[in-house]
Order: sequence, then C-alpha cells, then structure tokens
Amino acid sequence: MRKRLIAERARSFSALLAIVFALFFALSGNAYALTTDKATARPNEDGGKGVIGNMATRLTWQGTVDEGEVVTSVVLSLPEGADFSDTSTKITVLDGLDRTPIKGEAIPAGNNIEIKMEEGIPEGYLLRLEIEGMKFPAEGGDIAVGGSYTTEDGQSLELVPSKPIKVIQNTWLQQQVNALNEMEWVKVWNSSPFLGMFFKPQLILTSLFSLFPGWLVCLGIVFAAYPFAIILGLIFALMKISQHKIVRAIAIIYINTLRGTPLFLQIYIMFFGLPMMHINIDNNVLGVIVMAINSSAYLAEIFRAGIESIPTGQHEAAASLGMGRLQTMVWIILPQTIRRVIPTVTSDFITAFKDTSLLSSVGVMELMMFSKNLTSVTGNMTPYVTAAIFYLIVTLPLIKIVTIIERNIARSERGGGPRPKAAKIDFESQSEPEIEDITAEPQAQAFSSLMSPFRAHTLDLNLEGGNDAR
Repeated sequence: MRKRLIAERARSFSALLAIVFALFFALSGNAYALTTDKATARPNEDGGKGVIGNMATRLTWQGTVDEGEVVTSVVLSLPEGADFSDTSTKITVLDGLDRTPIKGEAIPAGNNIEIKMEEGIPEGYLLRLEIEGMKFPAEGGDIAVGGSYTTEDGQSLELVPSKPIKVIQNTWLQQQVNALNEMEWVKVWNSSPFLGMFFKPQLILTSLFSLFPGWLVCLGIVFAAYPFAIILGLIFALMKISQHKIVRAIAIIYINTLRGTPLFLQIYIMFFGLPMMHINIDNNVLGVIVMAINSSAYLAEIFRAGIESIPTGQHEAAASLGMGRLQTMVWIILPQTIRRVIPTVTSDFITAFKDTSLLSSVGVMELMMFSKNLTSVTGNMTPYVTAAIFYLIVTLPLIKIVTIIERNIARSERGGGPRPKAAKIDFESQSEPEIEDITAEPQAQAFSSLMSPFRAHTLDLNLEGGNDAR
C-alpha cells in the first residue's frame, strides 16, 4: 500500500514537472520572436583597428525573425552617452541570399533609434541595420546593443543583448587628433603623397605616445650595458698590453672576434643558441649582455690607444720615484687616459644606443619593434620617422658635447685656455719656502712632480741690496 502511494506521488510530480517545462518553452518561444545574430562596429581609430567612443562610426546589427512571428519595428538602445543623431540608416531584409524590398523609417532619439517597417518582416527573414555616423559613449568599455521590438499582433518584447563591442575611451590624445583632422592646413599637408606617407601630423602625435615605452627600453638597455662594457673593455685593454703572451693572446682573440663579426650575428647566436642549450634568459637581460660584450671590444681598443698615447717619460719618471707598474698605471697613466678618451667613448656610446635597434629582430620590445608594429597597423611610414626623432633626442646633444670636449682638449694641448693666476707678493710677511716632505707616499711625490709645471709659483725676490742694484 505504501509503495503504491509513493509511486502515485512520483507520477504526479513528473506530470507537474512536464507541465512546468512545457509552459517555460512556450513562454520562451513567445518572448523571443527576434533573435539577435550579431552587432559590430567599424574601426574609427586613426591608423588602428579600434573603436573609439564619441567618434562617428558605423554600427551594423542583424537579427533573424523566429518561426511563426512577424516583426514590424525594432528599437536599438545603447548606454547613456551614445548618440544616434545625425545618422543615416540602411535597412536590408534578406530571405536567404535574396533581398526583399521592404521599406522602413529610422527615428533617432538620443541613445536610442527606432526602425519602423512599412510592412512586417515574416518568419525566417534576416534584418540587417547599418547605422552610419553614430557615436558610442566617450568613456568606452564593453558595450552591448540591446533594445526591444514589436510584433504584428502589437506585442512589445525585449531584445536579447548582443555580444559586447569593445570601445576605447576617448582620451585627450584622441581629442587632439580629432582637432588636427579638422584643420585645413593638415588636410592640405596630407594631400601630398610624400608628406602624407612620411610626415602625417596625426600619426606623429600618436606615435610620440605609442613609441615612448620602446624608447625607454632602449635607454634602459644601453645605460645598463655600458658600465659593464667599460669595465670589460678596460680589463681587456690591460690584458692586451700585458707582458705575458698568453694573456695578450686571449685579449687579441676576444677583441678581434667581436670587432670582426657583425653585431647582428652575435645577437642571433646569443638569442637562438642559448635556448638550444636549455639556457633561457629574459630578452631584455640578454639584450644588455650582448650589447655589453660587443661594446667592450671596441672600448678595449679605445683604452689601449689612450694608454699608449701617454709619453714613456711619465713611466720612467714614476719608476725613478720607486712606483711599481700597477701604481704607475692607477695613479699616473689611467687618469690622463680617461681624459683623452672621453670624446671617443662618448661617440661609441652613441653607436651602441643606435645599435639597440638590431634587438628588434629577435623580439625585444624596444623602439624599432614598436615602430614596426605601428607601421604594419597604419600602413604609413610616419612611425619610423617618429622613431628617428627619439634617436636624435639622445644623439644630437651627445654629438654637441663631444665636439665641445674635443675642442677644449685640443686648445689645452696647444697651451690655450685659462692660465693659473700669479700669487700676490707680501714683502713684509714673506716666509721661508716650505721644504718638501721626502717621506711622502711615492705616488703622491710622482703626482706632485708631474703636476708642478701647471702650478702658479710665488715670485721670490731678494730685497737686500735692492737700492744698490737700482
């Protein structure tokens, strides 16, 4: 008896559940008589593929009328801030691939637009709306197209929202680009094929902001690499002038190999060879390593030439004071060498900074890689010209500095430049000259002896018998 009661209740529950599902599907069929297929927007970014808010674009929406339904009007709705005013709407009704001549009227109203058809759209037909000149909200975001529609029997039903359209926020930069687009001189400038292809003002402005991160990467790589390059270069310069043959041979092989092969080849060997050995290093760090090693070979020759340009007499003078070879190099030779090689080292730094562009071939996101990506998107050469501006921002001031340093060094070697002032003579308080302390450190004695020709000396006059001599 109990089992029979349980079975009857189970059958009653199953029947009730079936009725609920039937009502649900029935209501669902009536609720969605028009299925949204898709909604897209035409890119309006200057030279890009993005959709920017508060800028005119074309919105394309299409939907299919469900079985047993006839649709007479559609209202498309966007969030607050969108604008459908001053738009033109193209209405297309398709039965498969065949067009159906159904006319309609578009009535814009702020962020909504209503399309009324003169006759209903039957079941299975596709409705496509192309709204030219509409604007999405300026703040951008993921925006879905919603709204409502009306069936032939007068029912007003909610439209299923479309998949979101990604809209870019209208920034200050984009507003400036829009202002340039409206200027007459810009239109005349861009009408020239050459100027429009290489010096488009709108793209120069956007490229300055887009390429800036790549420029910072270039500066970071060269500023991180060059201190290591200087240290390595100085070490190999000293090794090359060493008295030991094996040490000299190692330095010669290192320097000649790096100077005799292209930097491009060295980059490829490092970036593709190390991963084959299961050595994985971050691209930016590896770029610093390659640039440091390559520059060190050139700096080694610069330092070697600077060291050998110091007269041998200074070595002999230091040796006569009891200074060893290392002391002479550290305290006497290297300070003078650094002063002489500053212009050449600065020129090599400029070359290293420009050579960072080769790292773009292996995927380092530096200035040239940013330029290449932007050029491929825009189909215009202006980003490359903008990249040249970034390089010149660094190289031109450095070239000017090198010129000034070289001029000052040449003038000082010719005996020009400011001369030391003679000390004032105080005849009343003149004292006996100080006797040099012979117990001073050898390097201090050597430095004092070598610098003595450049000091100002007090004039020592013998006052006794001065009147007789006169």
